[in-house]
Parts: sequence; structure tokens; C-alpha cells
Amino acid sequence: MDLKKLKLGAHIPSFNLKGTDGNFYSDSAFSEDKILLVVFSCNHCPYVKAYEDRLIKLQDEYRDKGLVVLAINSNDDLNYPEDSFENMRARSEEKSFNFIYLRDDSQEIAKAFGAVSTPEIFLFNKQKKLSYIGKIDDNWSNPLAVNKQYLRDAINEIINNEQVSVPETFAVGCSIKWK
Repeated sequence: MDLKKLKLGAHIPSFNLKGTDGNFYSDSAFSEDKILLVVFSCNHCPYVKAYEDRLIKLQDEYRDKGLVVLAINSNDDLNYPEDSFENMRARSEEKSFNFIYLRDDSQEIAKAFGAVSTPEIFLFNKQKKLSYIGKIDDNWSNPLAVNKQYLRDAINEIINNEQVSVPETFAVGCSIKWK
């Protein structure tokens, strides 16, 4: 599939997706939030599972500074039933997600972002312009061995009204499972 990746500085694509809490969320619902973190995610990818606790910690640490974390699952749930909406709800409950977990059943939102992997990060500033794209840090398998915290650094730079020093990294993970 030939996708065009959202470019740095681009405005967030429009979306209206159902969350595991039963509510629908649109991009406009977050217009007042200082930082919006969109992570393409799923239930079955070992890379995503390795990062879930780090995402929970980020949401806890930065909620009061204006960060909202949205995880979007765009995977084909027919061939990957672990990624069904029902299993998303179960995973969210099991892990006590403190962030919004959305289902992109049509896969149109993943295409609009140009997302290709899970987890893949798209970080937007107050103006909802893409400020960082890529991976969370430099060690998916061992949080104690992380040397570079790309996402955390980008969040701090946005909070401090600074230019993001490393605006793009290569996301490491599983491919999005297209229909």
C-alpha cells in the first residue's frame, strides 16, 4: 500500500472514532488541549505491549501539563481477531488504560495519517500541527536500558515553547494489518 506520511507542520486530520468507553471522539474535541499524542496501536503486537506501561506513565505525568493520549487501533480484526473492538475493551480494562483507545474500523484514519506501524507516534502541538513523528524511545524491549527518550523530549520542548530538536525518528514495531 502506497501511503503518504503526514508531514511535519501538517494539521491533524479530521476523525470521529468510537472509544472503548463507548463514546465517540473527534479531532475538534481536543482543540483546547496543549498537546495531543496520537499513537497507532493494537492488542497483539509485542512492541505495543512493551510500551503500554510507558504510555500510561506519560499520560499520568503530563496530564496536568495539557497532554492527551489517544491510541488508535486500525488493524483488520477479521484476520486478527485479537484486535476486535470487544478485545480492545478487555485490554483497556485489563491494563487500566488512562488514555483514550479508539477503533478505526474503516482504516481511513490510519491512511489519512500515513501510519504504517504499531506503535507509531504523531505528536501535535496546541495549534494541532504535527511536531514529532516516530518512536517513543530507543529501547522497546527494556525500559531500564533507554538512552534516548524521543517522545518525552518532544513533549517537554512543546511545553517549553521550544522547537522540537529531534522532530522525526523511525518507528519500530509491527505493520498495520490492512484489510
